[in-house]
Amino acid sequence: MKVVVIGAQWGDEGKGKIVDYLAEDAKYVVRYAGGPNAGHTIVVDGKQFALHQVPSGILYPNKSVFLGAGMVIDPEALFNELQMLKDNGIDWEGRVFISDRAHIILPGYRQMDKDRDAARKRPIGTTGRGIGIAYSEKAHRDGLRLADLDWPEKMAEFDGENLAYLNKYKDKLIEMRVDLTSKMYEYRNDNILFEGAQGAMLDIDSGTYPYVSSGASCSAGAATGCGIGPKNIDKILGVFKAYQTRVGNGPMPTEFNNESEGELCEYVRKTGREYGVTTGRARRCGYLDLVALRYACITNSIDSLVLTHLDIYDTFDEIEACVAYEIDGKTVVDFPASVPAMEKAKPVLKKFKGWKKSLKECRSYEELPKAARDYVEFIEDYTKTEVGIISVGYERDETFIRNNPWSK
Repeated sequence: MKVVVIGAQWGDEGKGKIVDYLAEDAKYVVRYAGGPNAGHTIVVDGKQFALHQVPSGILYPNKSVFLGAGMVIDPEALFNELQMLKDNGIDWEGRVFISDRAHIILPGYRQMDKDRDAARKRPIGTTGRGIGIAYSEKAHRDGLRLADLDWPEKMAEFDGENLAYLNKYKDKLIEMRVDLTSKMYEYRNDNILFEGAQGAMLDIDSGTYPYVSSGASCSAGAATGCGIGPKNIDKILGVFKAYQTRVGNGPMPTEFNNESEGELCEYVRKTGREYGVTTGRARRCGYLDLVALRYACITNSIDSLVLTHLDIYDTFDEIEACVAYEIDGKTVVDFPASVPAMEKAKPVLKKFKGWKKSLKECRSYEELPKAARDYVEFIEDYTKTEVGIISVGYERDETFIRNNPWSK
């Protein structure tokens, strides 16, 4: 089985926890897009791990993980991350591999990234990790891949700081690089979990362009970033939160109004720990946007949704979700490509009765209060997509499966 896990919103949906949870039944875990701009938080036995480039399956001692061809690799940040794992008792050596087609982020890219964003009339709100520059160099066909590290003519293009930097990590990177296509074919009969980064609404093609990431955070990126064909993907899971968040600039129609809903926003942000793993920035928070979620399901062929942070609403008398937009006096249920249209969009909200009960101890769908089940079933009906997994906390065991993704 080949299962893809993507974010179905603007990132930060809890993909790291879900990949970690599902990795128990996978033999290999492959990350296919992004770089150190991603932040995947995993809590195991009360201990928190923040991963940025290493796939979440690394916490299982018997799993091998791969950094895919669609990723851009920051060697310094990667080896710092690996050292952090080692310091915390995670023996990663011999279990972490990198596609020889993955591109490398050079030292100067970080400042170039920040300078380019600052010079924009409409800044994107980049993480400043050099991601956009690396993908830009890749598109210009001037990038550097792991496969090029022992190509003398290519390496001769670099000097000074960049050459010294590459020489520092070159041998370590060469030891870890693999032909990922060959490996995926070799392991074709095993369970493989493909881990996305960012979210569907940040995809370079189908997201809220230009306020997007530079990589393929859509489900199709699992094929292009891992050296497999799209027919080899068996299931696609989309992770979403019971509410909406976004980091950086760009339209977000359901964002809480700071003046009238400031207290609500602060509660959701603090209770949901809505601060960037990579940047530490406070995330923008808002009502669940079902228009955007249904769009993500359609554009990514999502087979099953994974609902996280449902427990954040435990104390609410009632909750609300967006079922349409009002744009220039018209009711819109399809997600617009136009940024001006999105900026004018006002959410049409539907109220739901709160459940006023802690969900932390629930370990099956039947144990959820009826009001919580009603909320879930409305989401399923609206998106025409099942909610197959539900998370009610940060720990691994605070999760339950309604439909096992590893079964055909």
